[in-house]
Amino acid sequence: MLRSITVGLAFLAVCFSNVSSAFPQQSGGNAVVQPGIALKKPTTGRFVQLDDGRFMVPYATTIPGTDVEFWMMPIPGGKFHMGSEDKEHPDEGPVFEVTVEPFWMAKHEITWAEFERFMTMNGFFKELQASGIRTINDRTIIDAVSAPSNLYAPDLTYDAGELPNQPAATITQFSAKQYTKWLSLSTNQFFRLPFETEWKYACRAGTTTKFYFGDDVELLPKHAWFDDNSDYQRHQVGQLTPNPWGLYDMLGNVSEWTLDQYDTKGYTQVAGRDLSKPLTTNEAFNKPTTLYPRTLRGGSWELLADDCRCSSRLGSSEEWKADDVDYPKSPWWFTSEIGTGAGFRIIRPLNAPHKENREHFWKADLKKIARAVENRVERNGRGATAPVDANLHRDIESLKKNK
Repeated sequence: MLRSITVGLAFLAVCFSNVSSAFPQQSGGNAVVQPGIALKKPTTGRFVQLDDGRFMVPYATTIPGTDVEFWMMPIPGGKFHMGSEDKEHPDEGPVFEVTVEPFWMAKHEITWAEFERFMTMNGFFKELQASGIRTINDRTIIDAVSAPSNLYAPDLTYDAGELPNQPAATITQFSAKQYTKWLSLSTNQFFRLPFETEWKYACRAGTTTKFYFGDDVELLPKHAWFDDNSDYQRHQVGQLTPNPWGLYDMLGNVSEWTLDQYDTKGYTQVAGRDLSKPLTTNEAFNKPTTLYPRTLRGGSWELLADDCRCSSRLGSSEEWKADDVDYPKSPWWFTSEIGTGAGFRIIRPLNAPHKENREHFWKADLKKIARAVENRVERNGRGATAPVDANLHRDIESLKKNK
């Protein structure tokens, strides 16, 4: 049985200077020249050796202003086959090869504990603007982030679970993208949502079977929370068996946003390309041109086992907002069935794009979305906007002391 819930828009933050120093256990005591990079071969834990002799290792970051920590796991570069030849699922073809560059991916789906720090920003942003500490001008507008207004119906929002380690859900794609902007600007690290190809590559973790653990669906309850075993609840992350690259809940629990448009006819964006050679992730990207549908992967607590295969896809729908309890409707709420299972996890590419190109991964990619945000914040006062950088937490603490 599906629930209706409401949730706010999010942009989350962590600080570069707050990266955990737990590397000796993970990397054999190596010095770390940047988050997740070791200069010597680790003696324990997972790692990815790079062509230049460095090593990507797991690393943790603490969210400023909290004691909440999240882990990023190293994902090796490589090639794999995107899509499937399953004739029952025409949206999964054609099959084509993709070359993927190394990246780190969040060990777990974004949790309420992580998400709720952003949900406090509405009040802080308004105070920072009113005090003149953080204002929007021609110089700072590029770093502006909009925070959501307070939840109007939290009893509905948290209907399927609100424990700190349960995954945050009813998140729109735009909300998830902005979360990564807040996170990035606050930390001097670059985070974003994965391309659909990157998500599937990480989920498969070098395997080629229906599930990353094989083809036997009877084993799925050991790896995923889905319709048969979820009891209509989101479950705390990390309780089941991870995939071979140490990623938990890649299947089930909540469906995870990617950056791509969804097409019921499959990967139509590769039509006309030479598929005799591997495509890059950029070449395989289905750049959105419409608000709906966008692509989610992995299935959720609401969906069936068949929706939790590595190749299965889910497209968002305008119907997910059919019961929006607020007016005007905005990109900040999902309230209807299936949308209640929409969550996300983040990645950090080994090679971040130049600063001027990062906004492409964060901003509203349609004028319709940008107008909705402006209408909600500027005209209706539902939410607040302020520039974000690594000193945001310092300014918030200063506000508290001066009260």
